[in-house]
Amino acid sequence: MKRLVTLASGQFGDLDLDQLCKLAQKMGYDGVELATHAHFDVQKALHDRTYIPLVKATLERYGLACVAISAHLTGQCVGDIWDERLDGFAPTHLAGNPEAIRLWAIEEMKDTARAAQAFGVKIVNGFTGSPIWARWYSYPQTSEEMINAGFQLVHDLWTPIFDVFDACGVRFALEVHPTEIAFDGCTTERVLDLFGRRETLGLNFDPSHLVWQGVDEVGFVREFADRIYHVHMKDVKLQRNSRSGILGSFLPFGDTRRSWDFVSVGHGNVDFDGIIRELNASGYTGPLSVEWEDSGMEREYGAAESCAYVKKMNFSRSAMAFDSALKTR
Repeated sequence: MKRLVTLASGQFGDLDLDQLCKLAQKMGYDGVELATHAHFDVQKALHDRTYIPLVKATLERYGLACVAISAHLTGQCVGDIWDERLDGFAPTHLAGNPEAIRLWAIEEMKDTARAAQAFGVKIVNGFTGSPIWARWYSYPQTSEEMINAGFQLVHDLWTPIFDVFDACGVRFALEVHPTEIAFDGCTTERVLDLFGRRETLGLNFDPSHLVWQGVDEVGFVREFADRIYHVHMKDVKLQRNSRSGILGSFLPFGDTRRSWDFVSVGHGNVDFDGIIRELNASGYTGPLSVEWEDSGMEREYGAAESCAYVKKMNFSRSAMAFDSALKTR
């Protein structure tokens, strides 16, 4: 199967674009998924005529493709209820101004669709944010009206954004993820229905966020196969113990006392074999993008090993039944 194996650039934001591409080529990747907070400047793409040719020339110099960009940080600012953490996702002069941050994010997401169109990319991955994530546990008591209002607010905020995506011929691939309006199978179905199953809205499938919640990652692919527009290859390791639970215990990633942690691809509990088989059955031909996150492993070693692992797993569906050769003459 000639699916591109790409590297998500967000975790390499300390490198400039040339350094990133040089490293990605060295590690064996076919391309990069450029993050708008790190390696793809939306406003330069729209207003500096030299910018997109420069980005493309850099990619070409290292023999790399880019078929998707990510705008996770911007999207988070659209739907979230502000707290000081969002200040780091928005321009510094907006810090502490919740309404200004949201208005900036809405317009920046629209511009991201326009920039993707100008760049020749058809998929933007990202988050929506959630005004009700803090209410996931039903105490203090959470009413049905509160939940309905939260979903409706996301619909109202994102519909004008998706209208621009439609006009640009670009699709938005929502990453199902805790802190988002869709974080498991039930909420994913609800969000897709909320937007009338419009083609603009699909999924950036990342199995790691499902597995630690106890959601069947392979079954998720089967259920939402027609909506998977992009795939993140990321692993998670479950380390059940008698003290810490799935809520994380306020322990940082990389702390071996956690009950689960993100790990380099192939070192955890994600069923990548089952995922590839389901993707093959659905006809998915998009990229397999390694989002490398492992605080317990050296980055270049881990990202290179992950690339090799994914390429080994990137097999095609058989064109024949294995027992067809058993027929007698």
